[in-house]
Amino acid sequence: MVDQVGKWTAGPSYGPVLSQTDLYLLNTDLELNPILTGNHGAFHLVFNLATGQTGGFNPASRDQDLPFSQKEEPATLPRVTELIVITEISPWCTTVKNERGVTLGDVCSAVWKDYTEHFVTDAEFQALPPRLQDQIRRMAANSAGNWNMYYTPAAAAPSRYKRVDWLRDRQYFDGMRKDPSYVASRLGFKAPNIFIMSLTQ
Repeated sequence: MVDQVGKWTAGPSYGPVLSQTDLYLLNTDLELNPILTGNHGAFHLVFNLATGQTGGFNPASRDQDLPFSQKEEPATLPRVTELIVITEISPWCTTVKNERGVTLGDVCSAVWKDYTEHFVTDAEFQALPPRLQDQIRRMAANSAGNWNMYYTPAAAAPSRYKRVDWLRDRQYFDGMRKDPSYVASRLGFKAPNIFIMSLTQ
């Protein structure tokens, strides 16, 4: 029997990659890679949604940084062509696609791009309470200020906000989990390839 960590080794020697239709027809229960759930014994993923930087550490020796060398491992078993990632602190769904099977690297890359390449719409921003609007403004100004602190005059505060600004100080990946009840209440339907991402400071 393959050990729980070893069965996730990168490579093509798995069963077929399931499409969205396959998932529904087969009523498949997907198992998340333990790196995504935070249950990998020797590697804890550190992923910054603002910069896209990934790395990790061994929980047994936290002072030693490790490279994210598991990027090509499958994100789920069985492998799938598409994953959907949502989080409780933002209104968006990130769709992760790979016809050869979604990998850990695909998940990080898609989430990073979705939150840094897309802007919050005026309607989304105006729907927030004033206190949260102020926090997003400060986060966006701080992000811009970090790059412009050596230039004068000071850069004007941005008038548009990226999705990553919406996350405020919770811009680090903390794990993913299945929660069909939350998915159904949030989206009005559920599917085996929709997962909830937790974020932390």
